[in-house]
Amino acid sequence: MRKAVLFLTAATVVAASTALTAQYPGRSIDPRYVAEAQRQHPQFIAEFGGAETGPRAGYVNSVGQRVAAQSGIYNPGASFRFTVLNSAVENAFTVPGGYVYITRQLMGLMDNESELAFALGHEAAHIAAQHAQQREAIARRNSQSALAARIFGSIVGGSFGNAIAQRSQLSAALQTLGFSREQEHQSDALGIRYLIGAGYDPAGAPGILAAIGRQTALEARVQGQTNRQLPEWASTHPLNQNRIQRTYAEARATGRLGTGTLNRDQFLAQLEGVYVDDDPEQGVIDGRTFAHPDLGMHFTVPVGYLMQNGTRAVSIKGSAGQAEFSGGRYNGSLESYVGGVLGEFTRQQLYPAQIQRRMINGIPAAFTTLRAQSRSGYVDASIVAYQWAPGTIYHFVLLTAGGNGIGPFWPMVQSIRKLSPAEAAQIRPRVIDVVTVGARDTVQSLAGRMAYRDFRLERFLALNGLAPGAPLRPGQKVKLVVHGVRRS
Repeated sequence: MRKAVLFLTAATVVAASTALTAQYPGRSIDPRYVAEAQRQHPQFIAEFGGAETGPRAGYVNSVGQRVAAQSGIYNPGASFRFTVLNSAVENAFTVPGGYVYITRQLMGLMDNESELAFALGHEAAHIAAQHAQQREAIARRNSQSALAARIFGSIVGGSFGNAIAQRSQLSAALQTLGFSREQEHQSDALGIRYLIGAGYDPAGAPGILAAIGRQTALEARVQGQTNRQLPEWASTHPLNQNRIQRTYAEARATGRLGTGTLNRDQFLAQLEGVYVDDDPEQGVIDGRTFAHPDLGMHFTVPVGYLMQNGTRAVSIKGSAGQAEFSGGRYNGSLESYVGGVLGEFTRQQLYPAQIQRRMINGIPAAFTTLRAQSRSGYVDASIVAYQWAPGTIYHFVLLTAGGNGIGPFWPMVQSIRKLSPAEAAQIRPRVIDVVTVGARDTVQSLAGRMAYRDFRLERFLALNGLAPGAPLRPGQKVKLVVHGVRRS
């Protein structure tokens, strides 16, 4: 099951000039961090939708190695590893051991290779400047977050609890990477230095920041219509509007702005066919509905509620409570499944009501509600489990204010149903299609081809960095988001 702030705030041109002279020749990455990064890498890959392979992954790695070679790190070709994540969140991040991650969603916002190089160079700069070592105190404070994850995991119990704990610990690890403003300034400046050293036009720095700014503003407008919530890890690098102006000033101060490599055509060729938004293999959020073609399921959240799609679960939040949907293989009765999820509650001297049964859209279901005391009063925790198929059970965990029980979520609980093969086949991915503007094409005609039900013009303009009313030139290349074909 399965958007958009990046990384990148700069101080002043004077401070930037100082940062530009900073180098770390011969510096090595601490083996402790390398070992930790190697251990965490498979978890990140699994949590964030998997890693891209093939020519696009090789292309991103080659660009990353080109800028990392400017970092001063000893043997950069062996010290850095660049990975494209199959995630619908626009972000890039790094872990101290030299592993740099960028999402395919963020790549979709970019216009040229220089912008990609800056994103990767900025992350490499965090490693070269040893910012993680400076933030170890934050990591120690985050041990409390890890403890909370373990406590929550033990409360809900079973594989579900373990999955929650793992996700929370990964989230805590990412929040540790929330670098200070000064560190972000330095990484911006170093990223610009790496761009120039690698032969790129430093315009890539303000360019990608401006693209993120446009997308962030657009998402703020459409979030209520898409019912999509941003996961916490999306904001590991908060974006400041002054950052665009400052990186532009820094790039201009180098005297290299407008010179160097952009490689726009080569970059756009790599973007062709890149997934945008959800991967159908992880389910798709469309307005208030969640549909998973492979699992053959569909449900609708209440009006005003937001969803967050993850590889293991769908999270739902709204004014009257929050919920999570997950599950999978299980051999046993619905009652034992519900009891397993709530097993730890009984040891906490909580009193679950009798587990009830009913049919929901032809699916056998079991549910129960129990009440727990929290600091802010009583909370009702409910489980609704569905016998999806022999040996397969899915469930909602629902949290509401004491006395509300399942109430606010009853419409959602009762909306779950199985998709027909024809319905499942209609769920296709959105992909980037790079097109060449023809003599009769207009902004409006091209925007009309965008694979969205709303804000088509605004999405087209933001995706291509165009101002309202901007003319198009025949022969100009622009990006569209269209319905594509699922990967085989």
